[in-house]
Amino acid sequence: MTNHGNNLDPWYGHYADRTAGLAASEVRALFAVASRPEVVSLAGGMPFVSALPKELVKAAFDRVMCDQGAVALQYGSGQGLPALREHILEVMALEGIRAGVDDIVVTTGSQHALELVTKLFINPGDVVLAEGPSYVTALTVFKSFQAEVSHVAMDDHGLIPESLRESIARVRAAGKTIKFLYTVPTFSNPAGVTLSWERRLEIVEICRTSGILVLEDNPYGLLYFEGQPPHAMRSVEEDGVIYLGTFSKTLAPGFRLGWALAPHAIREKLILANEAAVLSPSSLTQHIVAEYLSSSDWRGQIGTFRGVYRERRDAMLTALDDYLPDLSWTHPAGGFYVWVSLPENLDSKSMLPRAVKELVAYTPGTAFYADGNGRNKMRLSFCYPTPDFIREGIRRLSTVINGELELLTTFSQTAPLPVQRPASSMSNPPANLG
Repeated sequence: MTNHGNNLDPWYGHYADRTAGLAASEVRALFAVASRPEVVSLAGGMPFVSALPKELVKAAFDRVMCDQGAVALQYGSGQGLPALREHILEVMALEGIRAGVDDIVVTTGSQHALELVTKLFINPGDVVLAEGPSYVTALTVFKSFQAEVSHVAMDDHGLIPESLRESIARVRAAGKTIKFLYTVPTFSNPAGVTLSWERRLEIVEICRTSGILVLEDNPYGLLYFEGQPPHAMRSVEEDGVIYLGTFSKTLAPGFRLGWALAPHAIREKLILANEAAVLSPSSLTQHIVAEYLSSSDWRGQIGTFRGVYRERRDAMLTALDDYLPDLSWTHPAGGFYVWVSLPENLDSKSMLPRAVKELVAYTPGTAFYADGNGRNKMRLSFCYPTPDFIREGIRRLSTVINGELELLTTFSQTAPLPVQRPASSMSNPPANLG
């Protein structure tokens, strides 16, 4: 068989064009390093599942197997277990959402729902508007379906409406098709910021008048620390918003259960796409989670998670104040993440190998942009390490950052003056080559 371009893969020339978008994310690539016990990982967004009493899950499992075992171990519906969808309505009501059981499609985690929506809407070359920075694996999904991502600027109050208007105008002036706006408006990943209520209303109106669908991803909305955040965008717009939810952060990711709440026509296509992809989500895990929600104080358990993550958030912010007071960072009121800004002359990606040598890991900011931006940014995750380990991790990180700054200072003092080139050698400086 002829090899076309890759000596390590004899099937290289047979893959579909869209597989060019399949690549390990920077977050995924960190997992092997971060899992070493001597490394303080501030990189991955792993929930602290040890805060969930095992007996609650075991009791739910035992009751399911005793009372409904034959059904729970069988194939199920492509839309999901009705009893679970009833409970999902109760969960979403806490976000101000009113819906019906038939409006929900259960998926194998909200990541699966994100992929199904992208598959339904994206043709090669279509544009997804996404806040910048944006969830790293969403960017991977969009790229895998050959979408172009146009980032919309954010600040401490979330996505900026005027930047959204400008992005829409710029993309359409280029003759390109916008399929949807992707946003994590509450305790965003990676920035940790929350879109204000006034901006939510304005952004919904911009998208409504522009004929743009909103894909609202909400993994962290119930994990607030200082008062409940604004209601979901879906609470004020039914026809123009697809809402994605998950049990990964408020229960446990191992169940792999999420859902999509979509307008009627989209919901029907999601069910068909779900059946084509997995036939049906796991009946067993759906029954277990439905039983847990029926028999346990799940609201109280979410409150326990809030307390755990609040303590860790506070430990991280205090350590940043103590060890890196000259830097700036976001102050999340919930969720898992702090977004740190380094001096402009530092590159968080090139600095990472030194950090690993110092036994601390983080996620470079470039992972959260489709266009190479974020080089002097980093995401720090406080959800998994204990407060003491968080503090030690920030101390190690300060050693790395201060060491890099000292190297740059030394280099700038000893480097020879640059050679002056003729003006004709380069009329414009190169674009971002990284």
